[in-house]
Amino acid sequence: MASMQPVFFHRTYDEALALVEEARNYVAYVEPRDRKQLGLEARLQVSCESFRITSRLTQVMAWLMLQRAVEAGEISQAMAVTPDNRLSAQDICLIERVRFLDELPKSLRSLMTRSLNLYLRVSRLENQIINTLH
Repeated sequence: MASMQPVFFHRTYDEALALVEEARNYVAYVEPRDRKQLGLEARLQVSCESFRITSRLTQVMAWLMLQRAVEAGEISQAMAVTPDNRLSAQDICLIERVRFLDELPKSLRSLMTRSLNLYLRVSRLENQIINTLH
């Protein structure tokens, strides 16, 4: 993986994996308890934002796994950035304005912010790789 520093890549991968685990634990254990304390509209927003977090992290992990395959020599960098392999779901993943933000649980807001920042960072990385290939 000539276009990406391995240390940076591995840190990003580790960060993403830890965030996936934290999000899973939130949805499985914390969210049900948090939802009970919220009004109907805020509960709906929690569901939407949990889905958005999951979408961001799924996209990021898929992209990072492709980059691991590039680093291992399993596929070419050009193949890894074809349209089918690029980050997608921007229409879902890049939304950061939500209603009832102040009512949402702090732990969910933290996951929202960190998953968005990670998605944006990986998107910039992807664009850098694409620019070096052209």
